[in-house]
Amino acid sequence: MNKINKFIFLILFFLLSQSVHAQITLKNPSFEDEPADATVPMGWLPCERGSTPDILPGFWGVYEEASEGETFVGLISRENGTWESIGQRFSQILETEMCYKMSVDLSKSENYTGYDNPLKLRIWIGNGKCDKDQLIFESPLIDNSDWKTFDFEFIPESRSKYIILEAFHSEGKFSYKGNILIDNVSNLKVCSKA
Repeated sequence: MNKINKFIFLILFFLLSQSVHAQITLKNPSFEDEPADATVPMGWLPCERGSTPDILPGFWGVYEEASEGETFVGLISRENGTWESIGQRFSQILETEMCYKMSVDLSKSENYTGYDNPLKLRIWIGNGKCDKDQLIFESPLIDNSDWKTFDFEFIPESRSKYIILEAFHSEGKFSYKGNILIDNVSNLKVCSKA
């Protein structure tokens, strides 16, 4: 192999290896599973005590269509001040000083058997299972019944292995019945730092 061919081979190898590492994947980011109430979708785990997410549609009066695929997940808050969250481990560790971008589709059901008030979604990253080390995204209160896509970018403050999706209302005490519907969480891509 002459020098030019070796050089081209090295450049192609470098570009291919960069494209493989440019995306960090999640397991089942579209929450595809058999619809069921009080069930964590495949690939995800409950994080907040009392988290009993629902794989929808078909339960609790929720019959909206998924934004992607066949099913989506519903998280709620309760009158006793508790709320639900789910998480999982990334396919690779997120590195500090790297910019990542991702997106998520959010909606609210007008009829979730009484859990009908709007919630917001908070997304955390952490180094341990269900650790909330850094808040990377917080939506507004979601009161739209149609799906809306939210794009965001973040830079990890420390190396992180896990992601957590958390239904939430506001800081401090809150105690009402609310819901948020989540679908089509994107894989993470490396972005350019601003």
